[in-house]
Amino acid sequence: MASGSDRNPIIIGGLPSQVPDFDPEETQEWLDSLDAAVDERGRERARYLMLRLIERAREKRVAVPEMRSTDYVNTIPTKSEPFFPGNEEIERRILNATRWNAAVMVSRAQRPGIGVGGHIATFASSASLYDVGFNHFFRGKDEGDGGDQVFFQGHASPGIYARAYLLDRLTEQQLDGFRQEKSAYPNGLSSYPHPRSMPDFWEFPTVSMGLGPLGAIYQARMNRYMQARGIADTSKSHVWAFLGDGEMDEPESLGQLTLAAREGLDNLTFVVNCNLQRLDGPVRGNGKIIQELESVFRGAGWNVIKLIWDRTWDPLLAQDRDGILVNKMNITPDGQFQTYATETGAYIREHFFGDDHRLRAMVENMTDDQILHLGRGGHDHRKIYAAFKAAKEHEGQPTVILAKTIKGWTLGPNFEGRNATHQMKKLTVDDLKRFRDRLHLPISDKELESGPPPYYHPGRDSAEIQYMHDRRKSLGGYVPTRVVRSEPLALPDDKAYATVKKGTGQQSIATTMAFVRLLKDLMRDKEIGKRFVLIAPDEYRTFGMDSFFPSAKIYNPLGQQYESVDRELLLAYKESPTGQMLHDGISEAGCTASLIAAGSAYATHGEPLIPVYVFYSMFGFQRTGDQFWQMADQLARGFVLGATAGRTTLTGEGLQHADGHSQLLASTNPACVAYDPAYAYEIAHIVQDGLRRMYGSSPEHPHGEDVFYYLTVYNEPIQHPAEPANVDVEGIVKGVHRISEGTGGSVPAQIMASGVAVPWALEAQRILAEEWNVKADVWSATSWNELRREAVECEEHNLLHPEEEQRVPYVTRKLSGAEGPFVAVSDWMRSVPDQIARWVPGTYQSLGADGFGFADTRGAARRFFHIDAQSIVVAVLTELAREGKVDRSTLKQAIDRYQLLDVSAADPGAAGGDA
Repeated sequence: MASGSDRNPIIIGGLPSQVPDFDPEETQEWLDSLDAAVDERGRERARYLMLRLIERAREKRVAVPEMRSTDYVNTIPTKSEPFFPGNEEIERRILNATRWNAAVMVSRAQRPGIGVGGHIATFASSASLYDVGFNHFFRGKDEGDGGDQVFFQGHASPGIYARAYLLDRLTEQQLDGFRQEKSAYPNGLSSYPHPRSMPDFWEFPTVSMGLGPLGAIYQARMNRYMQARGIADTSKSHVWAFLGDGEMDEPESLGQLTLAAREGLDNLTFVVNCNLQRLDGPVRGNGKIIQELESVFRGAGWNVIKLIWDRTWDPLLAQDRDGILVNKMNITPDGQFQTYATETGAYIREHFFGDDHRLRAMVENMTDDQILHLGRGGHDHRKIYAAFKAAKEHEGQPTVILAKTIKGWTLGPNFEGRNATHQMKKLTVDDLKRFRDRLHLPISDKELESGPPPYYHPGRDSAEIQYMHDRRKSLGGYVPTRVVRSEPLALPDDKAYATVKKGTGQQSIATTMAFVRLLKDLMRDKEIGKRFVLIAPDEYRTFGMDSFFPSAKIYNPLGQQYESVDRELLLAYKESPTGQMLHDGISEAGCTASLIAAGSAYATHGEPLIPVYVFYSMFGFQRTGDQFWQMADQLARGFVLGATAGRTTLTGEGLQHADGHSQLLASTNPACVAYDPAYAYEIAHIVQDGLRRMYGSSPEHPHGEDVFYYLTVYNEPIQHPAEPANVDVEGIVKGVHRISEGTGGSVPAQIMASGVAVPWALEAQRILAEEWNVKADVWSATSWNELRREAVECEEHNLLHPEEEQRVPYVTRKLSGAEGPFVAVSDWMRSVPDQIARWVPGTYQSLGADGFGFADTRGAARRFFHIDAQSIVVAVLTELAREGKVDRSTLKQAIDRYQLLDVSAADPGAAGGDA
């Protein structure tokens, strides 16, 4: 492998404009040689010589400017292609059977009464790419390690199922259950790669386009991270990501290419299936997407292998002494190449070769049929094998293979290269007959005319099937396969949580810092301490986590090759090849990808990691919500911290920073267990329960539960009480517990609050007792979301089991007996506490920060949204007046007394506030 300095140079190219010429005579000799080559052999020959010199300079590691793109031909010349070790005839027959079954499975899924859709054109274009990978490259998990990690293109899933069927991994009944996960249970197959739906088969969810490439980069990086920290031997694992050229339009597809190059991830290969089409039409009809992507990847520091033409072009390219054929390839736009894919050989002869006598001469001895079958490199096993092998053997850089294919390849003239081919799901009888003939399959016309088209299997004892099993055995098992080998962790006892449970006395700290203190104690644990993976998007200092820099250190495979400007300070910035902290720059998408890779390591590599991702609350679920669905689908686990939470708590930052809705967004994710704690001891019990559920063992979940924990924490300092002697741990974990019984006044009422609103509720309790004769209890609602989730489960059970004893939701049972109206308040929009309204046993009103946030003092913002202590007081009095327990005249008195209509009259509250 290339050394760190070789694969991460500070200067990677440039012209010598500022370098003095120490030997002008030698320089002139080189210039004269170039002039002579141009004069005597022509510009094309001179260009060729210059390109060869640049190639040799790169081989000798001479820093010369990178070429943004190269000729529109294969990167690997024919003479450099390695020996192909497979039996190409058998592999062709295997691929034909796979192609047929994939198309038939989708076509049968359109039978009357089903009609669940599907896609067949994507796999048709990429089938050869996958076949070579399955037969020669993709490592399985039978050796006890993680094998290779393969990110399959989502729309190609029918082909992966079809191959699994030939290997007896799936049955015919399961193929017929495609996209019928419930109605065909237990034989239903998910539409795309969904690990949550098929946890023993798929490893990575990829069909939300753009997340596959992003996830693959961070998976490769996580492999290196685990190796560097001695957690798992990932040295043999290679990450393959199969992508579409249209998919590369997604910002996430290209957004983190430089990270892969910067860290020299030569354990990563992108295979871009360049069939030149998006979902509705051409990717770059007037341009050349392969050339464009080559420029992008080269500029980002990747090794680029172009796989454009199949072997039938080799004799023609060998004749191209003056470069006229290559020039024609260079200047022909993608849209025209797609037209050639749908036209006749005569059309290609006239329009591609016909405008130059030298081109016409090249093909004058070829028939129109031979011209028609001049193919693309992404369908040629030998060319593909050469590209894959070169990618695996390349050192110091990640590799991208840009493979040119035809969408709908082999499916017939109604599908191949057509703009609508992505949406075409069913083959007619005539289509099937042409397809069968193209694949040379022994299926009769009668079988195709008498009902749904049959699946094809050459027989379990056939040479093809034995070949497939042998190849997979030699490569370590079947792919894709998801295996959970990890054992439950030995979790720390209550002592690890003791410090934060003591409270802070007279000291005021924010809940973010309370969590950080707990995390420090947990990371000292001998059993699980090393398994924590700290992740933040360039905001560690904002969250008070710079204290981890000297001890945990920031992961950098190159270490720290400079003297840190703050090296004399106690909390100096420190990078290390074995660092525990992932400092992913200003990229929430990158951080979430790290979170997912770390959170699923228990399955990918059999070694559980405990990721702790801390982010600016507003930029979590809102910005990367799609990835949190990916996290749920991938069955990843870990802790997610929405720091600087609340719509009014983050003073001075304004609208785009004020998060008053992420708890509501979190409630939409079934795998997300969301909390909004107020005190340090609540955080302790929530984290302890999270570790137990995700990394412990129970009869229902021997390998832990497939959930992740989301905690919103704040930057407003408060005094944290010590854990009470009679602490209600069940209430904390389930979502609500009473923290203060009313002691003054005689008219009963209830106040429910979460997070930073709890101190406002306690202040309102005091005012109500002293000024309005109201005795209010205060409840800390640690999770509005979990209360609702449990209540919905109760109602679902009652709906379907009317003959059984009816279940009562926890929130109803917990609040039963509590007298008076209920007023709920939080720093979130009202929809968050309103989730439980129907199950609260009494009159219920919520207060919330609905609308846009803004920059102001905390007091002014809370008065504006009417969620401060005085507003809570008025809300309680309003509900009591509605019940006839106080006179309505007191409402106007209270509003005037507290000047609720005057934002500037509010106490501004504590200024600033660190994590």
